[in-house]
Amino acid sequence: MPAPPSTPAARAPRELALTYAGIGSRRTPGAVLELIEGLAAGLAGEEWVLRTGLSPGADQAFYRGALRGGGRVELYLPWPDFEAPARLPGDSASVSVLGQPSEAACELAARYHPDFELLPRAQRLLLARDCHQVLGRDLTTPAELVVCWTADGSVDGGSLHEDGTGQALRVAHDRGVPVRNLARPGHLREVTES
Repeated sequence: MPAPPSTPAARAPRELALTYAGIGSRRTPGAVLELIEGLAAGLAGEEWVLRTGLSPGADQAFYRGALRGGGRVELYLPWPDFEAPARLPGDSASVSVLGQPSEAACELAARYHPDFELLPRAQRLLLARDCHQVLGRDLTTPAELVVCWTADGSVDGGSLHEDGTGQALRVAHDRGVPVRNLARPGHLREVTES
């Protein structure tokens, strides 16, 4: 993994844990899902905290891997019972949950999607929780890194307006959060060889 932007000694005590947003396409290929689970388990062993949204595909692979590795997870859900069957039994000791996005996240999400107000409420909530995945519960604590998989290898979400991953990537790009997209061979080597 690349070094985070600030060293632990320079961070405030409540921010000692390194965080990353683990996100990606619901249509992530099976081999990549296996890679993601292993990567998340390894990051958990290095005490990185995962932020994810529990959507099928990449999000759930990051979640399973982080818990398999004994790590901590911050789940940002669009509504409290979203993808409840995907939750692992006994995860409550390692998982903190925000059951729906804050009003501030909904307002922020509108800035990153051209047709936000025209979308159904459920879709708006999904996009709002993507802001939390990158910026944390308080929307002021950005992750050190975004690790994702998208079919097009996007790092800024510019081409992914119909996709929640694109929303998170637009937020990360705007806030200067580094992105490692596993669909890019150089990024894949970087995260798997460190």
